[in-house]
Amino acid sequence: MAAKWIEALTGPLEQKKQYRNAKSRIDAMPEPHRTAANAMHRYLLHYGGVTDGDTLVRMFVDLADLWERAAVDGTPVSEITGDDPVDFAETFAQSYGGARWIDKERARLIEAIDGAKRKEERS
Repeated sequence: MAAKWIEALTGPLEQKKQYRNAKSRIDAMPEPHRTAANAMHRYLLHYGGVTDGDTLVRMFVDLADLWERAAVDGTPVSEITGDDPVDFAETFAQSYGGARWIDKERARLIEAIDGAKRKEERS
């Protein structure tokens, strides 16, 4: 009973476990992959704006998978990110659908502009 009440407030506990597991996997990687994966993780938290928990968890599990595989294979960081790490991270994030915080603001902007246009037409 208490777990359902807590999940109602904070979201599914299983998602939190999966997220923490993915983050632990990143933190356990050898250098320089750990630094690169942590930097990308941080950037995605700020840039991604994903509000759907399942999508967010899947993105971070895939991020851990990507960098773990690169570390195991000995793939250089530059071969993963290319010359533009920002472009790589943003392309990575865009491949995950899901609702984003900006979607709500876009809808709010469209509604406000449409309302302003209607007022203008009545004048």
